[in-house]
Amino acid sequence: MSTKMEEKQHIGQLFDRIAGTYDGLNHGLSLNIDRLWRRKTVALMQPAKHVLDVAIGTADLTIEMFRQHKAEQVTGIDLSDQMMAIGQKKISNLQYPISNVQFVHANAQAMPFEDASFDAVTCAFGCRNFSNLDEGLREMYRVLKPGGQVTILEFSYPSNRLVRACYDIYFTRVLPLIGRIVSRDKTAYTYLNKSVKSFCWGEAFVQHLHDAGFSSENFIPLTFGIATIYTAQK
Repeated sequence: MSTKMEEKQHIGQLFDRIAGTYDGLNHGLSLNIDRLWRRKTVALMQPAKHVLDVAIGTADLTIEMFRQHKAEQVTGIDLSDQMMAIGQKKISNLQYPISNVQFVHANAQAMPFEDASFDAVTCAFGCRNFSNLDEGLREMYRVLKPGGQVTILEFSYPSNRLVRACYDIYFTRVLPLIGRIVSRDKTAYTYLNKSVKSFCWGEAFVQHLHDAGFSSENFIPLTFGIATIYTAQK
């Protein structure tokens, strides 16, 4: 098994280790642009009664769904119990009450839900961590109701040469160093960098959505292509 595959097999443990510093590092290292990305992602969602948030993590996307009134109920799955624990705490500390969120420890490639269980499916920064992207997308398709929408936010790789050069320096040198110092984890942010650069994006990711059965696929690059929003229908 390759090193990359071994890392993805233990992805829950990796995020458990950095859960306590994850939010602070994400917001700080992105200059809070990640918050804007999530707002734009949720703005593209169709309002839905019951949403499945894949790789819910610390629940930032779920909280944004309720803030924009795009979901009445959310079930979130993740392999990191520590990340979900922080998400639960964040939701309980909100000024406005949210009671209809369920956290489930589950693998996105083998979800414990019946076919056509959800009106919408979302995933923010989780797809590149699947050990098999196609299996994960097929599971999203399976649990989504006919006519439902999938909305995915994921890192991508800038096409502009100057932006890409700056991106490479930041993701290869700056981010792993700061991440290692703050999180005190020697491997987590090195893995995050590698997982972004080795992942597909744009038309290539859209093709994976199409192969999983989705239709009406679309993608919108954000911030010079550093991240991309994908939408599709069942």
